Amino acid sequence: MTDRSWEYAGYRPAEERLRESLCTLGNGYFATRGALPECTADDVHYPGTYAAGCYNRLTSEVAGRRVENEDLVNLPNWLPLRFRPAGGQWLTPDSATVLDHLQTLHLDSGLLERRTRYALGDGRALSLRQQRLVHMGDPHLAALRTDFTAENFTGELEIEAALDGAVGNAGVPRYRDLDGRHLTHVHTGTAVPGTVWLRCRTRTSDIRIGMAARLTTREPVTDTHEPSHAVQRATLPLAPGRTVTVDKIIALHTSRDPAISDPLQAAVERAGAAPGFEDLLASHRTAWDQLWRRAELDVPGEAGAILRLHLFHVLQTLSPHTAELDVGVPARGLHGEAYRGHVFWDELFVLPYLNLHFPEVSRALLHYRHRRLDRARAAARAVGRRGALYPWQSGSDGREETQRLHLNPRSGRWLPDHTHLQHHVGSAIAYNVWQYGEASGDAEFLHTEGAEMLLQTARFWADSATWDENLGRHRVRGVIGPDEYHEAYPDADRPGLDDNAYTNVTAAWVLDRALEVLRILPEPRRRELVERIALDDGEPDRWNDVSRTLHVPFHDGVISQFEGYGDLAELDWDAYRGRYGDIRRLDRILEAEDDSVNRYKASKQADVLMLGYLFSASELRRLFRRLGHRLDEETWQRTVDYYLARTSHGSTLSGLVHGWVLARCRRAEAWHYCQEALRGDIADLQGGTTGEGVHLGAMAGTLDLVQRGLPGLETRAGSLWLDPVPLPELSSYGFSIRYRGHWGIRLRLTCGLLEIAVPPSGLPPIDVELPDRAIGVEPGETCRLVLTDR
Repeated sequence: MTDRSWEYAGYRPAEERLRESLCTLGNGYFATRGALPECTADDVHYPGTYAAGCYNRLTSEVAGRRVENEDLVNLPNWLPLRFRPAGGQWLTPDSATVLDHLQTLHLDSGLLERRTRYALGDGRALSLRQQRLVHMGDPHLAALRTDFTAENFTGELEIEAALDGAVGNAGVPRYRDLDGRHLTHVHTGTAVPGTVWLRCRTRTSDIRIGMAARLTTREPVTDTHEPSHAVQRATLPLAPGRTVTVDKIIALHTSRDPAISDPLQAAVERAGAAPGFEDLLASHRTAWDQLWRRAELDVPGEAGAILRLHLFHVLQTLSPHTAELDVGVPARGLHGEAYRGHVFWDELFVLPYLNLHFPEVSRALLHYRHRRLDRARAAARAVGRRGALYPWQSGSDGREETQRLHLNPRSGRWLPDHTHLQHHVGSAIAYNVWQYGEASGDAEFLHTEGAEMLLQTARFWADSATWDENLGRHRVRGVIGPDEYHEAYPDADRPGLDDNAYTNVTAAWVLDRALEVLRILPEPRRRELVERIALDDGEPDRWNDVSRTLHVPFHDGVISQFEGYGDLAELDWDAYRGRYGDIRRLDRILEAEDDSVNRYKASKQADVLMLGYLFSASELRRLFRRLGHRLDEETWQRTVDYYLARTSHGSTLSGLVHGWVLARCRRAEAWHYCQEALRGDIADLQGGTTGEGVHLGAMAGTLDLVQRGLPGLETRAGSLWLDPVPLPELSSYGFSIRYRGHWGIRLRLTCGLLEIAVPPSGLPPIDVELPDRAIGVEPGETCRLVLTDR
């Protein structure tokens, strides 16, 4: 790897799914996995194409129950291009001898290049080079160029290109017992000679899909149509050392697109009007150059190379094109079918990065949540609450998409799934509303859609809190925290836990922010909003009261993950590591032993420590002080140590959060966890999960670790706040940000020196706050500050 490319040498079937995910190409509108075009879906390969927000709902029979699931749909496969010597067998790396194989992902240009040499016997070989792009300038186009070169022979090569509509969702083994046949009414045809089309629709959501492909070569192309396939064939004359080129350019539209009449007609017209491969590549490179400039990142060494890969995949999933769509943040990107393409709380780790580079994308992602506010309010009413209850898993329309059963692959048992009780997702949305407003200065959004979401979330928490006379505190019962291992008390007959510390503290923060929004709103808008949501006169007083009296449990001098956590049994961690090695999914191990993780002090990922990820030390102390507790450095250090020893890191987000928190309090150990976060997907540390889709939240979170975590960068009260913590392993780095209308602000930290360069503009100066001083940096000025040791 380099900071500009990512390479895989040699053909290794066992690694193919991982490579396909990490070599996915996309543009924010759609993405295609990095599968080889001559290979079909099987146990080794899984070509998949996914359009953002294109979902379909099906019902399956599971364990004697009818289960409904909504999935991000695997669209018709545009990749197929196979080849063979005339009259011979089709060549694939699984059926022929591969002499050389090299796959290179060019990050700077968004180009996937592949070079393979197939042995044909008797000293003959066929060499091919393929270049693939999913166009970042025109989000509806993709292209594949294949160069064939004969070695030591003269003959003919038969090629067959296709659009394949006979696809389903089968990329996740544990879902294969479920119905994955999402496409229906597949038809194919020829538009003009050399251009074929395929149309279909999803079975229940009735999204119409149009795809067209234009095949270009020097030889005549014949079009044929088979069930669910539009096929194009040509015969190419080969001579030693002479290269023959085949270009395949495709266009994709769906009925969800704006400003079209018919997706098939739009696809046919776009494919026909598209320029040739060279011109497409040139404009594609230009679009990528612009993205890289806006997201400038300069981190040396291996860490920098991995961060650039992470940034590449974040931009492919959430590009400026996303700002035109009604979509959320898919937890596994547009890279596979894990989690069914659903939207969880991962935006909590993604939007803080986007806010400072692509605020228009952040705003669009928040609009996705606002459009589903009525559905969230209906969900709250269904459980007898006021306000808005956002779903733990969201898809097309904002209903709760969390499955009610999940499969433990280790035991083979289908088990109840209670994770829909992670109501803290609403606080994550409110947090992002506030952070977006602080970073962008977009008062218009904060005063309208943002304020509505904040106030309705606050209303839900206030209505969820019940008064406990014995404690003299408000309590939130029957929820699940970010940990996810603990869904219930041992041997309880109902799911849910009481007073999850993370849930209660973030709820208190939401209530406080909602009161602040009411204070800062212009009076006419405040009156409108109060009327619109029918805010009672007494509600703000209750919010204030609850925000100060929510119960935060403690035990043994540390913050309790939830009430009663201290009463759970200790786990013999060494024994389980000795028996199983990798115990990241300790919940599955224990369930297969007819035991339950609910009985133990064992967490899947950061829960209490998430508070140190979201809030600076001063903000966290203020929150606890408001709740009537003194959170000193010693208590927080004990809490960090306590949970660090009791966490299995069964989520890629866990290493990220622990690295972030430890960078602030125990730097010597921080880099180990930062590396866990960096290597989570490239090394597939979760054991086979990356092949089902990347972990977008962890990828974006590592970028934000460099952008906000290590520099201690906060956007607060109209200022940039900086409190850098140098790590020996990452002592010099730089990046650019966009802040309140200022484009391309450059920050560089190196050897105790902070440099801030603000590009020329007519905007006001930027106020910068450090622990020991405050300065103003004028547009056009570069400020160099010596940092004091603390």
